[in-house]
Amino acid sequence: MNIEKARFNMIEQQIRPWNVSSPEVLALLAAVKREDYFPEDQKSLAFFDTELPLPGGTVALSPKLEARILQDLAVKKSENVLVVGAGSGYLAALLAHQARQVTVVEAIPELKTLAETNLQNQGIFNVDVVWGDALLGKTGSSFDAIVVCGSLEVIPELLKNQLTAGGRMFVFIGKAPVMTAQMISRESELFFNTKNLFETLVPALSQSVPESRFTF
Repeated sequence: MNIEKARFNMIEQQIRPWNVSSPEVLALLAAVKREDYFPEDQKSLAFFDTELPLPGGTVALSPKLEARILQDLAVKKSENVLVVGAGSGYLAALLAHQARQVTVVEAIPELKTLAETNLQNQGIFNVDVVWGDALLGKTGSSFDAIVVCGSLEVIPELLKNQLTAGGRMFVFIGKAPVMTAQMISRESELFFNTKNLFETLVPALSQSVPESRFTF
C-alpha cells in the first residue's frame, strides 16, 4: 500500500468534498500521520471513510468529521482546548498543533492509556490526558474551545460553563438515526448562541446520559 497516495486520496476525495478548504487544516492532515495512532492491523484502514474500532467498545471518528471539527473550531495558538473523549489520540494531536494546551478527559481507562501512549510516542507534549468524566465539570479549568467526541442527547450546563467568554464548543446532539453537529458559542456570562452545522451519525459518548434521565 502506498501510504502517501492513500493520505492524498483521503484529503482530496473525502475531506475537501465535505467543505473543508482551510489551507491550515489540509496541511495538518497531510503532516500529522493518522496511521501512527492505530495498531498495525488497522494502519491500511486509517485513511478510509469509516469509524475504526477502539478499546472499550468505542470507535474513532471518521477523517472527514475530524477535519470539520478542526476547521469549524478554528483554534488559535493562544488558546486552551478541552477534548471530551480521547479516541486514539489523533484528534488531540491535530489540535495540539493549533493550540497552546490541550486537555483530554477520558472515562475509559484503556482509551486513556492508548491515547497517552500514542501522543508520547509522537513527541507531542502540550497534551494532558486525564481520567474522569468531563460532563461533570470537574476539570477545575476554563477553556477557549471544547470538542465532544461522541454524541449527547443533552448538553450539561456544567460542560457549557467551562467555556470562557467568547469560547465555543463543537458537539454532536441527538439520537439515531440522525444527529446534528452544533457549534455553541458563549457570547457572555449568561448567553450562549447555538448554530447547526450539518447532520451526521456518531456513536454516543460513553458517559452520555439519556435526556429523560438527565438532571442539572
